[in-house]
Amino acid sequence: MNTDRAVPKIPGPAERAVYTTRESPPGSRAKLLDVIAKAAYDNNRAYEGCSRCVLWALQTHMRRPDDGALRASTAMAGGVARMGETCGALLGGIMFAGQVLAREDLRDFDAYVATMEVAAQIFDRFKREFGTTRCRDIQEERLGRSFDFFKEEDREAWYRRGGLEVCPLVCAEAARLTADVLLPEESGAEVDPSTTL
Repeated sequence: MNTDRAVPKIPGPAERAVYTTRESPPGSRAKLLDVIAKAAYDNNRAYEGCSRCVLWALQTHMRRPDDGALRASTAMAGGVARMGETCGALLGGIMFAGQVLAREDLRDFDAYVATMEVAAQIFDRFKREFGTTRCRDIQEERLGRSFDFFKEEDREAWYRRGGLEVCPLVCAEAARLTADVLLPEESGAEVDPSTTL
């Protein structure tokens, strides 16, 4: 058996910032969006669990400390508990919007409304990008079929069909569009909830 085969390069998410000139300067919004997308992609390739991989990328690169949301997001992966329903990558992004904008005081209705408005923007952009928000529909469109992750044969088929390339790309786009909605246009590195709406 020949073990000297060339390993195919995994392309990862497309970079959208300009890296050949200073058109996108160091620390620019465009480069931050690329870093967030790449982190979500790499997280999902290395650790799996779309919702938590997107959330971690956003929390880390938008400097939002975790308050237990990362643990809570774990069950949202694979379309909510691996059931193929709402895409976990989208849910990770929406959870981050809630972390940034929502308040712990249930009486703060203004924060509730602001959070829902931003979450709706993220949802709509995701749906425009993928044509659906359902995990199993994205699988069918991008991988040719959906998978039942509770069945060993389906889990193995997901890997063989490129699931560990396709789903990380979905994570990258979900993280990028979430950050794009939340970051002010002139932003460099941090989210200030008072300036995002």
